[in-house]
Amino acid sequence: MKRNGSRCAAGLLIASTLAISACTHLDTPPTYAKGVTVDCGGKQDLTGSGSTAQADAISHFITSYEESCSGKQLTYTASGSGAGIQDFLDAKSDFGGSDSPLHGDEYAAAKQRCGGTDAWNLPVVFGPIAITFNVKTTDVLTLDAPTLAKIFSGAITRWDDPAITALNGNMPAEDIHIIYRSDASGTTDNFQQYLQAASGGAWTKGAGKAFNGGTGTSAQGNEGTSEAVKKTEGAISYNEWSYAMKQHLDVAGIKTAGGVVHIGNDWVGKTISNVTIKGHGNDLVLDLSKVYATTAAGAYPILLASYEIVCSKYPDAEAGKAVKAFMQSTVTDGQHGLTPLGYIPLPSDFQTKVAAAVNDIG
Repeated sequence: MKRNGSRCAAGLLIASTLAISACTHLDTPPTYAKGVTVDCGGKQDLTGSGSTAQADAISHFITSYEESCSGKQLTYTASGSGAGIQDFLDAKSDFGGSDSPLHGDEYAAAKQRCGGTDAWNLPVVFGPIAITFNVKTTDVLTLDAPTLAKIFSGAITRWDDPAITALNGNMPAEDIHIIYRSDASGTTDNFQQYLQAASGGAWTKGAGKAFNGGTGTSAQGNEGTSEAVKKTEGAISYNEWSYAMKQHLDVAGIKTAGGVVHIGNDWVGKTISNVTIKGHGNDLVLDLSKVYATTAAGAYPILLASYEIVCSKYPDAEAGKAVKAFMQSTVTDGQHGLTPLGYIPLPSDFQTKVAAAVNDIG
């Protein structure tokens, strides 16, 4: 019989098109979200595409932008981080949403797309990655990085494997069904970076936007993987927390050197405190390596930072003005109300840096 442990059993409250979990505490507005000034210039219609992990956040950001700038509209296609970056590089969108920053040759391609000026990775929100599962006999599960690495690489194939029962006691004698992302995904990249950093060598598959485990069944986007977990007995996957909330999925606690931590406990401040900026100037790429390998009690280790990728100066001045207005709204008033959606808003010190970069968009 399932226990009522990690599953949030409350229903959903619907606000506009956003599904908000009733079992998550409402947040209070960040101090920087008050008295916001947005320069509502530029073209009327903006387009963006990319990260599915930030899809609910971007819906929230769009509402904030359209309320701040009457008559403006923004269309965002949740197609995955890889597709979002490619659309931006091909000038098919005004900005790209990605849970992994630009890297390597993408910077040069972005500079060409931006008319010879640099592109910037600007973090707008954090999202915990939940290890979601569907096991008929329990909704309480504890896993650690070495065990997760062996599961997602196919070395552990059954729920009653000794490595899992050592952490949980009796488990059912049934096969594990891995669900992974079929598309180029920043969620996949961050999950694999966590496995690489925290598994003590058990994960040898590397990181990147493509899932490297070599086993399991694929599904498109966070929406597809979370739906597959809900429908598949014995399933396990990795989902940005907002999707786990919407599907009412069971979520594993993660054991680290600091103990077992669950999403929803008092972990946010402890987790975010380990994030630092490694980018230069206004290219605000974040370093999450200390989060993945945390030893701090109460710090949740599987986290992504979601970025909007923008031109520092747009070839189309009207597009630049509108992107600047959207980003001004996003990193100020838009940060209010993210917690009930399953996201972590920008802490004040990061927000100050991001807001300064946004104001430099040309």
